Amino acid sequence: MTIPLLNKQEVDFYQNNGYFLHKKQLFSTDKMSNLQTIFEEQLAQKGSKLSDELDTPHFRDERLLEYLLSDEVLDLVEPIIGPNIGLWSSHFISKEPFTGRPTPWHEDSAYWNGRLSSFEKIITVWLALDRSWEENGCMRVIPGTHRNGFSEYEDVDSKKNLFASQIKNVDESKAVYFELEPGECSLHDSRIIHGAKANTSPYRRCGYTMRYFSTEAKVDLEKNPNHKVWLARGKDIAGNPFVNV
Repeated sequence: MTIPLLNKQEVDFYQNNGYFLHKKQLFSTDKMSNLQTIFEEQLAQKGSKLSDELDTPHFRDERLLEYLLSDEVLDLVEPIIGPNIGLWSSHFISKEPFTGRPTPWHEDSAYWNGRLSSFEKIITVWLALDRSWEENGCMRVIPGTHRNGFSEYEDVDSKKNLFASQIKNVDESKAVYFELEPGECSLHDSRIIHGAKANTSPYRRCGYTMRYFSTEAKVDLEKNPNHKVWLARGKDIAGNPFVNV
């Protein structure tokens, strides 16, 4: 039997606000060091891709599954989305000193619309590999917006921004900044409005996102070509195309 890493008050905070900051070390020192090494290898191999575009690195390097399917992470996720957990995706997001592009206001669920049958229980664990604070473009969210449904978007310059669109008319005065030390992490709902400013500092800001969904949701094979999902814990409820391990 696993011991939940979040108590009822913390889970209630997440459900009400759409996020939670876990200001504790997620992995051991050795595991964090090894993860840093994997990231640096991925960064060196990126070729023409920008460092903020290192998507689904676990497709290329299965060493990352040690982290993505670990009890350390799943014990954090289970109190929020339940015991039946699918691994949806992961992503290294590195904003380089002075040149790291801003991440426009968005909902993750908007980019995944139609790819899963439900967004009720999808969570991202954002693990800080570098110190992440306002100066170097840490993530920021608008609390409570995970209950609002899909927002209206407008186009932005994709060369200057991480995405080519952003949510209209966001009240930035309500933003909460996710300042984290290396090894700490944040949790957020796939439907919450969030983004990040550009990195105008001399310090890199890198995080590893680990994304999970309740297996009550069905992944649409036709709308997810070449996308792989793993059964991380528990059992498959909806009949998903999980990778055999």
